[in-house]
Parts: sequence; C-alpha cells; structure tokens
Amino acid sequence: MARTARLAIVAGFVVAAALGAFFAVRTLLWDPPTVAFTANSSGQVNVAFQTVGSYGSGDHPTWVSYLMRSPTTGKWVHTTIWQVPAHTRINVTIYQYDSGSPLRNQQIGQVQGTIGGTAKLNGTTFKVNNSNVGNGVAHTFSIPVLGISVPLAGNGPSANLCAAAPCSVTNTSYAHNIVTFSFMSPGPGSYPWQCFVPCGLGWLYGNGGPMSTVGYMSGFMKVV
Repeated sequence: MARTARLAIVAGFVVAAALGAFFAVRTLLWDPPTVAFTANSSGQVNVAFQTVGSYGSGDHPTWVSYLMRSPTTGKWVHTTIWQVPAHTRINVTIYQYDSGSPLRNQQIGQVQGTIGGTAKLNGTTFKVNNSNVGNGVAHTFSIPVLGISVPLAGNGPSANLCAAAPCSVTNTSYAHNIVTFSFMSPGPGSYPWQCFVPCGLGWLYGNGGPMSTVGYMSGFMKVV
C-alpha cells in the first residue's frame, strides 16, 4: 500500500475518533433545564408531559423522549428534570404519542403508588393494562424509590403518529392516548424517575441510548 494511502486511512480514523469524542462529550455536558412548579390556589400541582416516538431534531433526532409543559409559558420543554413542593398532591397528565407493544414483564402493566391505586386512560379508570390486548404499552412513568409506576397505553403502529416533538395537543389528527393520575410528593430530595419499557431502538436489549439519558427517558423529580 502506498504511503499516501496509508496516511489517508490513518487520517480518516483520527477524524472519526475526534468526531466521536466530540459528540460523546457534548452529550455528557448537556444539562437539561429544570421546570419548576408551584401549588395552585387549591394547594395542588398540575404537571403535563408528552411522550414521542422520535424527538425529530438535535443530536439524537430518532431517540424516543419525554417532554414537559412549562407552567409559566405553556410551551413544551425538552427536559426530564422538574421541581415540586414537598407533601403536595401532584396531578399528572401525559399525552402519549408513541406506538406500543406487549410487555416483556407484565408486572409493569400494573398501576402502583398513585392515589387510589388507579389511573385514567382517556377518562376511564384502570388498575392494570393488559399489554397483550390492543396496542400494548409504549412507556411507563416510574419513580421506583417511591413505588410509583403507571403504564402508558400505546397507539397502533399504522396510526397517524406524531413523528417530531413537540406534538401539538390541539391537533387531534395525531393518534394519542391521555393518561392521568395523582400522587403525593414526599419530603425534600432528588428522586430519579424513568421509563421501564425497553424502547431504545438499536441499543442492546433496548435499554441504552435514550433510556439511560437524562432529558430523554430518565430524569429527576426535585422536591423542595
């Protein structure tokens, strides 16, 4: 092999390594913002999320992700870090835009840790989502240390799915499910939460990439 060809190959490897290191560091240094909530006149906090099958832009456009709605601007924020007051009723609404599938572990199809031990799917109260029926489960909202976990029903794979975030909740042409539930916030601290459905497409067993990245499918609930 000619010397110039060898140098070109080496240079190519160096550039590839440098680009890989750049994007790895950029991902590690990304610091999602914190969305802070305060209690309303009824002494409760209303929190809204949406889940999307692909974020649609940025460094990881194909990654599945959560977003949160800012209580001050009403805009959707790409973050999974949020702050609520201690010992307060938290009312959660999740707009679920992703497709679903049967669960590998049917236990996470149960609603756990919510007020009354139930949640509502499109207005109908439920305790268990049988993921082998219908469109399965797309994601979960889970705070393991608090024993809270709620399955989020999926949409059909052939449905009109929103492909890029944020999805407009007023655009009813996109297939979606609305899941609501409430729980009491604990004492002050930082509580990790995440999705337990392996939905990291292209990663080993579906548990890498967005599943382990704060700002996508895992984050922290800060209680003050």
